[in-house]
Amino acid sequence: MAKGILIDTEWCSGCHTCEMACQMHNHLPVGQTGVIVQEIGPWQIDENNWQLSYLPAFTKQCDGCATRVSEGKFPTCVQHCQAQCLVYGDVEDLAGQMGAGSKKVLCVI
Repeated sequence: MAKGILIDTEWCSGCHTCEMACQMHNHLPVGQTGVIVQEIGPWQIDENNWQLSYLPAFTKQCDGCATRVSEGKFPTCVQHCQAQCLVYGDVEDLAGQMGAGSKKVLCVI
């Protein structure tokens, strides 16, 4: 069964901990990582409403932490996410959580 990571975009705070954890775990050079947090905004929507969000995006260097997962552990980005906005699991199970609550993105890894 395919595995993936469900990202709750409304809870990501843009802390970049997932990036740092991935870079350190995989011994990647500065500026390279398997996940990078993209900033969306800021811009003003109307008088009382602003757009500012963050979206973790997985790069070609992400292998889904295959070694960690084979040992029964979560991918390092999921384990270290301080906002707990990254959820790892079976794609079918994660897809079932897409409609609940906030805006979510499902990434198959």
